[in-house]
Amino acid sequence: MHSKRLLWTFILGLCLAANARADSFVLDPPHTSVEFGVRHLMINTVKGKFPEVAGTIEFDGQDVTKSSVNVTIKTGSVNTGSADRDKHLRSADFLDVEKFPEMTFKSSRIEKQGDGYAAVGTLTIHGVAKEIVLPFNFLGQIKDPQGRTKIGVEASLTLNRRDYGISWSKTMDNGGLVVANEVKIEISFEAVKK
Repeated sequence: MHSKRLLWTFILGLCLAANARADSFVLDPPHTSVEFGVRHLMINTVKGKFPEVAGTIEFDGQDVTKSSVNVTIKTGSVNTGSADRDKHLRSADFLDVEKFPEMTFKSSRIEKQGDGYAAVGTLTIHGVAKEIVLPFNFLGQIKDPQGRTKIGVEASLTLNRRDYGISWSKTMDNGGLVVANEVKIEISFEAVKK
């Protein structure tokens, strides 16, 4: 009986030690960007961003694959530099922000991938949740001039908006779409240790 208790104490100690290595970080809004690009009329790429992003990262500096991320983006913050276009993007034709005010990503695991990593997790947009693989580069951990510990990450991926029920478009005379289905997303952030 004594040896079983010692074994469980040892296992519990290992679990606590593993969890103790992860530090909590929060996204630093002035140094975080979520940008996207979509082909328009087949001849141009319209770019935009979502300025209202919040998230937490449980970061393990000894083993990045033991880290996790949880991010929320306010869909109503979409900004392409055109008030009319942004109003259309917020409407039921696209993001339907009144019904779906947020999109989220929550990782289930982090994997090593070549020279970088990939966050595997659930991306929920427009009420549709799908597992995605988000490749990213971990750019390092530093102390900023104010003495705060920060980490930096860059990531990119391409999504098909129809996979999330966002299908509005029109077909042009040449057969091309007014708004392409593929959306290229670029993410860059700094996160601050709590």
